Amino acid sequence: MAIVVVGINHRTAPVEVRERLAFADADLPDALRRLTDLGIADEAVILSTCNRVEIYAAITRPFTEVVPRLREFIVEREGAKPDIPGQFYSMFEPDSVKHLFRVASGLDSMVVGETEVFGQVKRAYDIALRHGATGRVLNRIFQRAFNVAKQIRSQTNIQRGSVSVASVAVDLTERIFSSLGDKTAMVIGAGDTGEKAAKALLSRGIGHLLVTNRSPERALAVAYALGGQAVPYDDWQRAFGRIDIVITSTSAPGYILDRSRLGSLMRERQYRPLLLIDMGVPRNIDPEVALMENVFLYNIDDLKGIANDALRQRQEEIARCEVLILDKLRDLLSARSNETGPGSGLAACFDS
Repeated sequence: MAIVVVGINHRTAPVEVRERLAFADADLPDALRRLTDLGIADEAVILSTCNRVEIYAAITRPFTEVVPRLREFIVEREGAKPDIPGQFYSMFEPDSVKHLFRVASGLDSMVVGETEVFGQVKRAYDIALRHGATGRVLNRIFQRAFNVAKQIRSQTNIQRGSVSVASVAVDLTERIFSSLGDKTAMVIGAGDTGEKAAKALLSRGIGHLLVTNRSPERALAVAYALGGQAVPYDDWQRAFGRIDIVITSTSAPGYILDRSRLGSLMRERQYRPLLLIDMGVPRNIDPEVALMENVFLYNIDDLKGIANDALRQRQEEIARCEVLILDKLRDLLSARSNETGPGSGLAACFDS
């Protein structure tokens, strides 16, 4: 079997495309089952995050036959427009394996070196494993990717500085407000990204921190740990009169804040400037609110410029990481040559 990857990411497609193609965790078991039942892939893992939608597959059919079917599988489930496939990339081994190593290590992320993606890759793999979508080939290649990512974290300084989307979002708040000490921020969504945003706000000296989440227990836990205040999810709009900054990171299927709703809230707060940072995919905030007076909206793609500043500061560490990944890839190629002969696919070294 050979290993392929097909997908889109923050470089090839804007957030309005990525949000249409994203898979909810609840949809993954059925999607994985259909991939194998339809004969598209022998083994499969679907990775869907705010910055990418990718299918990793072990295949026995020709690459040229499988890639269009994988692309169509992602696009057709949402009835997407025909022009979207042009934003996809596809890779065959060894490039597909190298790509997985880079993704798991945070080298292919918008914020290079971030660690959230490691957990996201692991969760995607665990779901596929639990539902019988992986076998010997993807099991071993993903375990190898996790080991490479851990080595990169322990042997390099790639995580130095702002190395999460959440910390970059808070960098943006500091660029807009010279001081955060007299500001009040609300984090809507207390998952991993929301919690990191709350921690970053606290570390930069935010005056008051409010946290809300659909699960009140989760909001209370995060707020208590950080010295903030938990707000009931159904009541968070009542706190708008004193809020200067809102950071959203929820998995809500639709907008939690639109122009009509924000209009009344802005009147209540006498149209004081409001900074909104939407890190959700699908987006949590209607982009039309950016047209409102004194409302400043940024989505996850808008954070790229700040992330690129951090990228330039870590180029030397990135080079060290790339060398380490190439060394690990050469180990795999050597194993293939020694165990299966030079004409076999890279995945064959896992079949023996």
